[in-house]
Amino acid sequence: MTPEALIAALHTADKLKDTTRHCYTEGGRHESVAEHSWRLALAAYWVADEFPEADMNKVIKMCLIHDLGECFIGDIPCFAKTDADEENEEKQLFAWVDTLPAPYRTEMAALYREMLALETVEAKIYKALDNMEAVLQHNESPISTWEPHEYELNLTYATDKAAFSPYMTALRQAIRKETEEKIKNG
Repeated sequence: MTPEALIAALHTADKLKDTTRHCYTEGGRHESVAEHSWRLALAAYWVADEFPEADMNKVIKMCLIHDLGECFIGDIPCFAKTDADEENEEKQLFAWVDTLPAPYRTEMAALYREMLALETVEAKIYKALDNMEAVLQHNESPISTWEPHEYELNLTYATDKAAFSPYMTALRQAIRKETEEKIKNG
C-alpha cells in the first residue's frame, strides 16, 4: 500500500475512535467502536490455544475490521438495527473496500463475505467473541446505564453463537455468571 493510500485508509478508520457504542466503560463514558475492536482482537489472541485448527491470524484480522462499516453509518445496537441498516452498512462498506489497493481490497472483501456467511470456524470464533465482548462490557459498565430490556438480553446474548464450541460455551457461561452477579448486586 502506498503511503498515501495507507494514510487515507487510516483517516477513515480513525472515525471509529469517535464513533461511540451503546455500551459504557467502567468509568461511565461511552465506549468507542475502536476500543471494542481492539479488545475483541486481544480476546482472539488470548484464546488462540483453544483453537489449534483455526487460522487465528485470520480471526484477529476479522476482529480488527469487523466494524469498519460503522465509519459510515455509526453504531446501531443489535436490538435496534434493522435489515435496511445492515444492507446500508454493507453497501457503504463494500464500496469503500473497493477503493482500497490490492491485495487489501480482495482480501478484505473475502474476509467480509466469510464473516457474513458464518460457516468457517474462524468466522464463528470472531462472531462469538464479538457478541460476548459486548456483554462483558455491559458487565463492566455501571448498571445504571443498562436499559430495562438489557437485563434479559445480557443473560442470553451470544449463547447461540458460542454453541459451536465447548470452550466458547464455557466462556459464555462464565460471562453469564458474572452478569447474574452484576444484576444481583446492582
